Amino acid sequence: MKNKLQILYIHGGETFKNKKDYLNFLKNREISIEEKNKWHGEFLKNSLGKKFDIIKPRMPLADNAKYEDWKIHFERHFPYLKNNIILIGGSLGGIFLAKYLSENKFPKRILSLYLVCPPYDNSLPGEDLVGGFKLPVNLSRLDNCSRNVSLLFSQDDEVVPVSHAEKYRKKLKKANIIILNGKNGHFKVSEFPEIVEMIKEDLKTQNKFLISNID
Repeated sequence: MKNKLQILYIHGGETFKNKKDYLNFLKNREISIEEKNKWHGEFLKNSLGKKFDIIKPRMPLADNAKYEDWKIHFERHFPYLKNNIILIGGSLGGIFLAKYLSENKFPKRILSLYLVCPPYDNSLPGEDLVGGFKLPVNLSRLDNCSRNVSLLFSQDDEVVPVSHAEKYRKKLKKANIIILNGKNGHFKVSEFPEIVEMIKEDLKTQNKFLISNID
Protein backbone atom coordinates (compact mmCIF):
# COMPACT_ATOMS: atom_id res chain seq x y z
CA MET A 1 0.00 0.00 0.00
CA LYS A 2 1.41 3.36 -1.05
CA ASN A 3 -0.47 5.40 1.54
CA LYS A 4 0.60 3.54 4.65
CA LEU A 5 0.86 5.60 7.81
CA GLN A 6 4.38 5.52 9.20
CA ILE A 7 5.00 4.74 12.85
CA LEU A 8 8.47 5.56 14.17
CA TYR A 9 9.18 3.79 17.45
CA ILE A 10 12.14 4.79 19.66
CA HIS A 11 13.06 2.12 22.19
CA GLY A 12 14.35 2.54 25.73
CA GLY A 13 17.83 2.24 27.18
CA GLU A 14 20.13 2.90 30.12
CA THR A 15 22.36 5.80 31.13
CA PHE A 16 25.27 5.86 33.58
CA LYS A 17 27.26 8.56 35.31
CA ASN A 18 30.60 6.86 34.66
CA LYS A 19 32.23 3.77 33.19
CA LYS A 20 32.57 2.11 36.59
CA ASP A 21 28.78 2.16 37.08
CA TYR A 22 28.28 0.90 33.54
CA LEU A 23 30.66 -2.03 33.99
CA ASN A 24 29.00 -2.88 37.29
CA PHE A 25 25.66 -2.98 35.49
CA LEU A 26 27.06 -5.36 32.87
CA LYS A 27 28.47 -7.64 35.56
CA ASN A 28 25.27 -7.84 37.60
CA ARG A 29 22.30 -7.53 35.27
CA GLU A 30 19.99 -10.49 34.90
CA ILE A 31 20.73 -12.70 31.90
CA SER A 32 18.04 -14.65 30.07
CA ILE A 33 18.24 -16.75 26.91
CA GLU A 34 14.47 -16.88 26.50
CA GLU A 35 12.85 -14.85 23.75
CA LYS A 36 10.90 -11.93 25.17
CA ASN A 37 7.57 -11.00 23.64
CA LYS A 38 7.17 -7.24 23.91
CA TRP A 39 4.12 -5.15 23.01
CA HIS A 40 6.12 -3.07 20.54
CA GLY A 41 7.23 -6.16 18.61
CA GLU A 42 5.06 -8.66 16.77
CA PHE A 43 1.97 -7.67 18.75
CA LEU A 44 1.99 -4.11 17.44
CA LYS A 45 2.75 -5.23 13.90
CA ASN A 46 0.06 -7.95 13.84
CA SER A 47 -2.56 -5.80 15.58
CA LEU A 48 -2.23 -2.87 13.19
CA GLY A 49 -1.93 -4.82 9.96
CA LYS A 50 -0.84 -3.70 6.52
CA LYS A 51 -2.09 -0.11 6.75
CA PHE A 52 0.95 0.90 8.80
CA ASP A 53 4.67 0.92 8.18
CA ILE A 54 6.50 0.47 11.49
CA ILE A 55 10.04 1.87 11.62
CA LYS A 56 12.17 0.82 14.58
CA PRO A 57 15.69 2.24 14.45
CA ARG A 58 18.29 0.65 16.70
CA MET A 59 19.56 3.59 18.71
CA PRO A 60 23.33 3.79 19.41
CA LEU A 61 24.73 2.15 22.54
CA ALA A 62 21.35 1.71 24.21
CA ASP A 63 22.96 0.17 27.31
CA ASN A 64 25.01 3.32 27.87
CA ALA A 65 23.08 5.93 25.92
CA LYS A 66 24.11 9.50 25.13
CA TYR A 67 21.56 12.02 23.89
CA GLU A 68 23.83 13.57 21.25
CA ASP A 69 24.49 10.14 19.70
CA TRP A 70 20.76 9.39 19.56
CA LYS A 71 20.02 12.81 18.09
CA ILE A 72 22.44 12.26 15.20
CA HIS A 73 21.06 8.79 14.43
CA PHE A 74 17.46 9.99 14.74
CA GLU A 75 17.98 12.82 12.27
CA ARG A 76 19.59 10.47 9.76
CA HIS A 77 16.13 8.93 9.30
CA PHE A 78 14.43 12.20 8.34
CA PRO A 79 14.83 11.82 4.53
CA TYR A 80 12.78 8.60 4.70
CA LEU A 81 9.87 9.98 6.73
CA LYS A 82 6.51 11.25 5.45
CA ASN A 83 3.97 13.73 6.71
CA ASN A 84 1.34 12.57 9.22
CA ILE A 85 3.76 10.26 10.93
CA ILE A 86 3.02 8.70 14.34
CA LEU A 87 5.88 8.90 16.83
CA ILE A 88 6.15 6.52 19.79
CA GLY A 89 8.85 6.60 22.45
CA GLY A 90 9.19 4.06 25.24
CA SER A 91 10.91 4.90 28.54
CA LEU A 92 14.28 6.52 27.64
CA GLY A 93 12.98 6.76 24.08
CA GLY A 94 10.07 8.75 25.50
CA ILE A 95 12.18 11.39 27.19
CA PHE A 96 14.43 11.45 24.11
CA LEU A 97 11.46 12.46 21.94
CA ALA A 98 10.23 14.87 24.63
CA LYS A 99 13.59 16.62 24.72
CA TYR A 100 14.11 16.62 20.96
CA LEU A 101 10.64 17.95 20.17
CA SER A 102 10.98 20.59 22.90
CA GLU A 103 14.19 21.92 21.38
CA ASN A 104 13.80 21.31 17.65
CA LYS A 105 11.28 21.64 14.86
CA PHE A 106 10.45 18.21 13.45
CA PRO A 107 10.65 18.23 9.63
CA LYS A 108 7.35 16.40 9.04
CA ARG A 109 3.78 16.84 10.22
CA ILE A 110 3.19 14.68 13.32
CA LEU A 111 -0.24 13.04 13.36
CA SER A 112 0.18 11.76 16.93
CA LEU A 113 2.86 11.49 19.57
CA TYR A 114 2.80 8.74 22.20
CA LEU A 115 5.29 8.77 25.06
CA VAL A 116 5.08 5.53 27.06
CA CYS A 117 6.40 5.76 30.64
CA PRO A 118 8.87 8.60 29.88
CA PRO A 119 10.92 9.75 32.90
CA TYR A 120 10.76 13.47 33.60
CA ASP A 121 13.97 14.01 35.53
CA ASN A 122 16.79 12.31 37.41
CA SER A 123 14.66 11.17 40.35
CA LEU A 124 14.33 7.52 39.39
CA PRO A 125 14.56 5.05 42.29
CA GLY A 126 16.93 2.53 40.71
CA GLU A 127 19.09 4.31 38.13
CA ASP A 128 20.59 7.59 37.01
CA LEU A 129 19.10 9.60 34.17
CA VAL A 130 22.16 11.29 32.74
CA GLY A 131 23.90 11.31 29.37
CA GLY A 132 22.40 14.60 28.23
CA PHE A 133 18.75 13.57 28.43
CA LYS A 134 17.76 16.45 30.75
CA LEU A 135 14.60 18.21 29.63
CA PRO A 136 14.56 21.98 29.03
CA VAL A 137 12.50 24.13 31.38
CA ASN A 138 10.11 25.17 28.60
CA LEU A 139 8.11 22.29 27.09
CA SER A 140 5.69 24.44 25.08
CA ARG A 141 7.10 23.28 21.74
CA LEU A 142 6.46 19.66 22.80
CA ASP A 143 2.92 20.57 23.85
CA ASN A 144 2.21 21.99 20.40
CA CYS A 145 4.10 19.55 18.15
CA SER A 146 0.89 17.67 17.30
CA ARG A 147 -2.86 17.93 17.85
CA ASN A 148 -2.60 14.61 19.70
CA VAL A 149 0.12 14.34 22.34
CA SER A 150 -0.43 11.50 24.81
CA LEU A 151 1.73 10.36 27.71
CA LEU A 152 0.95 6.94 29.15
CA PHE A 153 2.08 5.76 32.57
CA SER A 154 1.62 2.63 34.67
CA GLN A 155 0.19 2.94 38.17
CA ASP A 156 2.59 0.34 39.60
CA ASP A 157 5.71 1.30 37.62
CA GLU A 158 8.80 0.63 39.73
CA VAL A 159 11.21 2.18 37.21
CA VAL A 160 9.45 5.44 36.31
CA PRO A 161 7.15 6.25 39.25
CA VAL A 162 3.72 7.63 38.46
CA SER A 163 4.79 10.87 40.16
CA HIS A 164 6.61 11.68 36.92
CA ALA A 165 3.21 11.86 35.22
CA GLU A 166 2.23 14.70 37.53
CA LYS A 167 5.44 16.55 36.73
CA TYR A 168 4.61 16.42 33.03
CA ARG A 169 1.02 17.42 33.77
CA LYS A 170 2.21 20.66 35.35
CA LYS A 171 4.23 21.55 32.25
CA LEU A 172 1.93 20.39 29.44
CA LYS A 173 -1.41 22.16 29.09
CA LYS A 174 -2.75 20.34 26.01
CA ALA A 175 -1.32 16.82 26.30
CA ASN A 176 -3.33 13.81 27.44
CA ILE A 177 -1.81 12.29 30.60
CA ILE A 178 -3.10 8.73 30.93
CA ILE A 179 -2.41 6.46 33.93
CA LEU A 180 -3.13 2.78 33.35
CA ASN A 181 -3.42 -0.28 35.57
CA GLY A 182 -2.31 -3.82 34.85
CA LYS A 183 0.83 -3.02 32.86
CA ASN A 184 3.18 -5.19 34.94
CA GLY A 185 5.12 -2.26 36.28
CA HIS A 186 7.28 -0.67 33.58
CA PHE A 187 5.03 -1.77 30.70
CA LYS A 188 6.63 -5.22 30.73
CA VAL A 189 3.70 -6.66 28.82
CA SER A 190 3.40 -8.62 25.59
CA GLU A 191 0.17 -6.87 24.60
CA PHE A 192 -0.86 -3.23 24.76
CA PRO A 193 -4.37 -2.99 23.25
CA GLU A 194 -4.97 0.56 24.49
CA ILE A 195 -2.31 2.10 22.28
CA VAL A 196 -3.46 -0.01 19.32
CA GLU A 197 -6.97 1.44 19.64
CA MET A 198 -5.56 4.96 19.86
CA ILE A 199 -3.50 4.44 16.71
CA LYS A 200 -6.51 3.02 14.86
CA GLU A 201 -8.41 6.17 15.78
CA ASP A 202 -5.50 8.14 14.30
CA LEU A 203 -6.06 6.30 11.01
CA LYS A 204 -9.79 7.15 11.06
CA THR A 205 -8.97 10.80 11.72
CA GLN A 206 -6.48 10.84 8.87
CA ASN A 207 -8.97 9.23 6.47
CA LYS A 208 -11.67 11.77 7.37
CA PHE A 209 -9.20 14.57 6.75
CA LEU A 210 -8.33 13.18 3.32
CA ILE A 211 -12.00 12.76 2.38
CA SER A 212 -12.87 16.31 3.47
CA ASN A 213 -10.04 17.68 1.33
CA ILE A 214 -11.34 15.81 -1.72
CA ASP A 215 -14.85 17.16 -1.16
